[in-house]
Amino acid sequence: MSNQYNNLLAQLDKLYRHNRQGSFRTRQRYYEAMQRFCRFLAEEYRLERLANIAPKHIFAYVDFLQGKGRAASTIKTDLSAIRFFHDLIPTPRYELPDNDALMLQRRSFGNVDRTWSHPEFNRMLACALDAGREDYITILYLGRYAALRIHECFRIDTATAAKAVKEPALTIKGKGGLMRTVPLNDILLNRLRFHLERTQRGHKLFVPDGAQTHEAIKELQAFIYQSRERVQDPDSCRLMTFHGLRHTRAAEWYQQFIQEGRTPYEARRAVAKLLGHGRDDVTRVYLASLKGGGGHG
Repeated sequence: MSNQYNNLLAQLDKLYRHNRQGSFRTRQRYYEAMQRFCRFLAEEYRLERLANIAPKHIFAYVDFLQGKGRAASTIKTDLSAIRFFHDLIPTPRYELPDNDALMLQRRSFGNVDRTWSHPEFNRMLACALDAGREDYITILYLGRYAALRIHECFRIDTATAAKAVKEPALTIKGKGGLMRTVPLNDILLNRLRFHLERTQRGHKLFVPDGAQTHEAIKELQAFIYQSRERVQDPDSCRLMTFHGLRHTRAAEWYQQFIQEGRTPYEARRAVAKLLGHGRDDVTRVYLASLKGGGGHG
């Protein structure tokens, strides 16, 4: 265990020992949920004080839990645990967002549209261009048109990219070691060629030499978070995350398969294969932007 995690756990234990609110069962359930949150804070942010928990940490944790397929009711309970202990902190620096701000007003996350609009995507690309981040531009394209998870993008090395350009399709290892192959359009092929010319053979395309992959991922997530206010459509209340680009592409794939004459079930199965998972209920979550979550057939 990391020093950050042990430090946060010591602070949590102190709060737990001096609290007598609620039943023993509730306190224990909340304590276990808070332990998981402390591990997330330590691994992803290297946070050292519970008093410094900020809204950005809550938004990121919700996105993390959603990405792991946690049920809305489970996430709500975990957030209740976080708020419970946050209220026990003598001098917290920040006020935490409520469920409405976190898009948790509905019982199921399957009802929440997380896609990006075309203008939002283009504005985010412009932000990356202004920042001189050609790597971010390519990664955004990979999320938008190949539906890659953020860690899958940062896993790409020169051998993987060269094979993808030759085929042309990207074979990538996803969750649970599940391999999948995703077709690439001309934009993605050109972007991969661009980085292949600038990356030393055997190295990762988007992780600078000497840097840690998880740190590179956090930097991109922070960039998206900091740019959202300038990028998001004025009338939108969607929570913009990189993962939302997978939702955007999934909806487009589904509509494409339906237009080709496949049944809703067949279309969802095809989308699931391209996304790299096999559960129909998870596919419906990705298709929340479509009426009925991709049909009932």
